[in-house]
Amino acid sequence: MALIRFEQFEPVGNMLALQQELDRFLRNPSFNLGISGHGSYPPVNIFDDHEGMVLIAELPGLDSASIKVFSQNNTLTFGGTRIPAENGKAGAYHRRERRFGEFSRSIQLQQGLDLMKVTARYEAGILTVRVPKAEATRPRQIAVQAA
Repeated sequence: MALIRFEQFEPVGNMLALQQELDRFLRNPSFNLGISGHGSYPPVNIFDDHEGMVLIAELPGLDSASIKVFSQNNTLTFGGTRIPAENGKAGAYHRRERRFGEFSRSIQLQQGLDLMKVTARYEAGILTVRVPKAEATRPRQIAVQAA
């Protein structure tokens, strides 16, 4: 006869265990979440400020001349080429986690942005792209006239 041991009912502990299992499942390399999933390159932060939208991407070790930024319709695309550093030694890798070659990433933008005034700056391995709001969507103050 097998004895089955019942654990005490712990709703918080069970929820934390479920969260850990869900995180493990989503980080599984065989599970694909598309171009915005875990491990997408390059990692980006996108947020709104009072001027418009700001995109910050981590692109360490690139030459600014190799980075290209394009906009079309409501899509912002940026990309470039990562060239491996040759140290003059020929040999086998023990571990290779850094990706090399061409890359690109496209971001769908919200309505009301002026894609004709996009600015991009690359400094210390960080690409910052600013897309200002269109003039028609910016709030404007209306003067009140005395009667």
